[in-house]
Amino acid sequence: MVGSQAAEAEELSSAPGRFFDVTKFGAKGDGHTIDTAAINRAIDAAATRGGTVYFPAGTYASYSIHLKSNIALYLAANATILGAAPAGGQGYDPAEPGAGNPYQDFGHSHWHNSLIWGENLENVTIEGPGKIDGKGLVAGGSAESAPLNGNKAIALKLCRNVAIRDITIVNGGHFGILPTGVDNFRIDGVVIDTNRDGINIDCCKNVRIANTTVNSPNDDAIVLKSTYALNQVRDTENVTIDNCFVSGYDLGTLVGGTFKTAASYGRTGRVKFGTESNGGFRNIAISNVVFEHCRGLALETVDGGWLEDVTISNLTMRNVQMPLFLRLGARMRGPAGIPVGFLRRVSISDVTTIDADPRYPSCLAGIPDHPIEDVKLSNIRHHLAGGLTPGDAVQNPPELETAYPEPSMFGTLPAYGFFVRHARGISWDNVAVRFGKPDTRPAFVLRDVADADVHHCRADKVAETPAFVLDGVDDFRVSDGRPVAEARVEHADHQEL
Repeated sequence: MVGSQAAEAEELSSAPGRFFDVTKFGAKGDGHTIDTAAINRAIDAAATRGGTVYFPAGTYASYSIHLKSNIALYLAANATILGAAPAGGQGYDPAEPGAGNPYQDFGHSHWHNSLIWGENLENVTIEGPGKIDGKGLVAGGSAESAPLNGNKAIALKLCRNVAIRDITIVNGGHFGILPTGVDNFRIDGVVIDTNRDGINIDCCKNVRIANTTVNSPNDDAIVLKSTYALNQVRDTENVTIDNCFVSGYDLGTLVGGTFKTAASYGRTGRVKFGTESNGGFRNIAISNVVFEHCRGLALETVDGGWLEDVTISNLTMRNVQMPLFLRLGARMRGPAGIPVGFLRRVSISDVTTIDADPRYPSCLAGIPDHPIEDVKLSNIRHHLAGGLTPGDAVQNPPELETAYPEPSMFGTLPAYGFFVRHARGISWDNVAVRFGKPDTRPAFVLRDVADADVHHCRADKVAETPAFVLDGVDDFRVSDGRPVAEARVEHADHQEL
């Protein structure tokens, strides 16, 4: 550092509440010069008294940026932090040794090999109308663990009181934002257009995600996880997700404003719980979310975690794959001896779905002796494209108890509306099940289900096709419905209505 920069840094560090302009610490912002050292000098100066590290308009090529407690990064309009490609023996911080374990992939288990990272911090903010572009980050495979490579835009471990507001993230690597064990965490007004996961909330408590847009055609958009990355079981709980948009447009076309998509179905971007689920998901509320050209809502617990006390409302879905997917499985990727988890007390209401993939209707699937319990579905318009027949479907889908959960895991399902297996205490109230083209599969197929209540529901029906097929079902009720107005079944080995 030249003498004038050192003097100015000393002056700024003694003035609490000041802005610490990275250009005053030597950053060029020309998109070519590696500004890592200058940015970290500014952060060190701000951390001495607490303050804001300011990025004026420009492109700041960088490797790993080290967050500190009691600071904010502010990206001004037309300011970009650019994740540079490793070159000339320079690159991102090495992944911390010994942090990983065999129960999740490398990306979930390391944080330091990131563009921006912090550990054991408090009172941190990243904000402003500027952009983070992870162009030089890698997104998967063996390259993630290679020396000098970085694979996340923002990674936080064991922090509290963190806010990320208003920024745009493009090309976020494996994860755009990965907080693990972060409590009192807020994301508001963020836009992400990325090649892998957008936001993964892992083992975090007291989280608020609001007014945020995530486009992630090749992976998930907003995900709640509860991994074993901290070498202990830790819940993700007390989470709200409000007023958000998730999608699977072609990469870059969301921020580019063209909103292109080459595929009718199959893009990934969605809201999901799991797959990693060693701990639990508790006290979650989701509302006012729009899904487009992506998969639907997925609630999955397959590694022994508990998923309970979840309320979801006001969703709109268009061109999605499997609108609602609830899966309790037994993959059990975690320490030996942990029992199968449970999925219970879930309410989903006020959902409008149009033109969904006809192969994969909504599915609630537990496993033998471990049913999904106490799920209430109400005020739902459930419209699939239709056009299939029973011959197109897998009539006896495999259990796949230990498999990775995905909407396509069972093949084309034998119902066009809802396929429910191994469940107890399921109710549908004011649900309309529709198809675009005539579909000769039943609207509802229930197998090994007890205490099911269908009230004031409607279903499209082709002549000679039953609306309901019941196999191994106890205590089933239909009331005030169409085309089946009333029905009461105490037990059915096999019955069609």
